[in-house]
Amino acid sequence: MLRVTKLTDYATVVLTVLAARPGQVLSATELAEAAGLEATTVAKLLKPLAQAGLVVGLRGVNGGYRLARDAQAISLIEVVQAMEGPLAITECSQDHNNCGIAHQCGVRSQWRLINDVLADALRSVTLAQMLQPTPDTPAARSISAALVS
Repeated sequence: MLRVTKLTDYATVVLTVLAARPGQVLSATELAEAAGLEATTVAKLLKPLAQAGLVVGLRGVNGGYRLARDAQAISLIEVVQAMEGPLAITECSQDHNNCGIAHQCGVRSQWRLINDVLADALRSVTLAQMLQPTPDTPAARSISAALVS
């Protein structure tokens, strides 16, 4: 099964909490409470998110965290890469890979194509869009049904 890690999922949740409160500075504890997560988990997420330039940490009495940019300017691929590194659906999807059969593999180009499609999909969805309800369209219902089953 292909899935993002729990930490990446939780990072998206924490970022949407910040996106829903533009300009506000929230402590790690406030973020944890609003996201329904443990404070230790949120603290673990904030470091790579800050290193990736997605959140800004502010010190002092009224310190905490806020989005580094507008939620419309942050794509999901940035979140995934901040938490998991470069997107690579298979070993051979990376430019520098350690696959021993890459030179004779007949499916490498197809995996790279799939990797690129997935990257483009993640690039096309912003944090602001994650706050919006899922549209009630046949395609959205189909995706929702697939996710539930």
